[in-house]
Formats: sequence, structure tokens, C-alpha cells
Amino acid sequence: MFLRQLTYLMALDRYRHFSRAAESCGVSQPALSAALRQLETELGITIIRRTRRFNGLTDEGRRVLDWARQTLAALDGLRQEAAFAQEVAGGNLAIGLMPPAIQGIPLLLESFRTAVPGLHLQVRMGSSTDTIHGLREQQLDLGLVYLDQIPPDGPFETLPLYTEQHVLVAVEPLILPAGRRDWNTLADLPLCLLGPEMRSRQIVDAAFRCAGVTPDVVLETNSLEVLYGELLAGRLASILPVAALPTHTGHARLQVRPLGPCTAPEVGLVRLTPSLPTALTARVWNVASSMNMRDIFTIG
Repeated sequence: MFLRQLTYLMALDRYRHFSRAAESCGVSQPALSAALRQLETELGITIIRRTRRFNGLTDEGRRVLDWARQTLAALDGLRQEAAFAQEVAGGNLAIGLMPPAIQGIPLLLESFRTAVPGLHLQVRMGSSTDTIHGLREQQLDLGLVYLDQIPPDGPFETLPLYTEQHVLVAVEPLILPAGRRDWNTLADLPLCLLGPEMRSRQIVDAAFRCAGVTPDVVLETNSLEVLYGELLAGRLASILPVAALPTHTGHARLQVRPLGPCTAPEVGLVRLTPSLPTALTARVWNVASSMNMRDIFTIG
């Protein structure tokens, strides 16, 4: 059995197509197919359901795939350990990020690069659910998510970084009264909010229901860029987590008002519970543990 056979199997599962999987591995389709048939022969089981095209993996094939992921992840960790043993600071790190925490990621990346100057980073935006799936499939090393969405009985380790705080925000010509605002005072304010399928929006909706208020929602979107466009044009106000406030506008224009009591979920890092953590993941986890992000994303 060769590691390339395991790599081919993972590629086939990812692309669900023999030709595309072969192309991604830099080999011909016949070479990939032959290597996978050889793997089946060596193991004495059928891994792939075949007709003229790929029809998925057998139950035995799914178990082999899980084993392949663990084996290749362990090999990557071994390579990183060897690199660190030679005092070569570097490695690859894939991080999943939920949109409401977008301003937290530059702080983490800066700290990680300082600790590991040769680090190569990949950041993928997605929901907390997407990130958890990516961690399970070992496509991600870390996730920045709502920690109360992590299955308590799952194979995960969490690191709280800050408690989310929602604030009311607007720019001129909309003028917001000074000071803290209660949710029941926002009924007549035209709002642009994140889409109802997003957890951050569900927290806002729960706060309005608790206050007995039906908000005037003019625009809903799952895109922060679209929301920022309406907000910075001065047409609509918004309610956002502090970690999702736009940073590409002057603070003099941006009016930010704390809001009354609201559900406050913890935001933090999550990773698969490591049976044998690599030097790289251990280092960045320790770096994040020493950061104080609570003061940065809290407005009094």
C-alpha cells in the first residue's frame, strides 16, 4: 500500500469524478483507477461503487476513507514536527471563519505570523456549521465560531476568546441619540440586518421578541459587503456584533451605540481534540490562549 493510493481516494471522494480527481493529483485517469483497484485487491474489499462512472463509496470504502484522512493528517503533522525540529519556522494552517467574527481574524493572523514567521495561512468564510463540518473532515485546522454551537459530546476542544456584543450603528444623515439604547426604542428605525438564517441575526430577533418589538427591517442580506454599502450610504441603520463593524470608514462618521441586555454567546477557536498535536497547532493554540480580545470587542 502506498500513500499515493490514499491521496487518490481522498481526491475521488472530493471531486466525485475519476477524471477530475486524476487531474487534481497530476496523473492520468487510468493510473488513478489502477492504483485504486490495486488498493482494493490489497485490502480484499470493494471500496468504490462503479458502473461507467463514480457512484460513491461502499460502507467499507467510507471506513477506509476515514482511515486515509487520519493517516495523511498524521503524516503532515510528522513533516511539520521534523521541520520544527530543524528550527524551520513554517507550516500550513487552514482556518474557518464565520462572518460576524470578521474583525477578529486579522488579530489572530498577525499573532500567528509573529510566532511562526514562515506560516502559510488559508482562511475560509462560512457558517459555524460549515466550519464544524470542515474540522470533522480534516479540511480545516481551526475554526472561529460561536462556541455554543459546538456539540458537547463531539471530538472538539474549544478556546473562548470573547463574548459577543451587539451594537446599534449608523452614519449621517441618520443621527442616533447619544448613550445606551434599549431594544424597545428601535421600533421605528429603518434597519438593514443580516439574513434570518444567520445565527447573529437570530440573536437580534430574540432580543426584539423579548422586548415586545417588531423592527422595521428594510433590507436583509447574508453579505456583509451589501450591508456595509447601505449602512455607509446613510440610508439605514444596522445592528451588528462589535467584531463585524466596518473598519474602512472614519470613526467620526460611524455612530456606535451600546444596546440593552441581549443574549451573549461566547466566540472562540475550536479544533479537533488532538491525540497527538503537532508543534504548529500547539504553538498557535498557545498564542491564541495568551490574547486578550474581550476588551477589544466590548463597548461600554
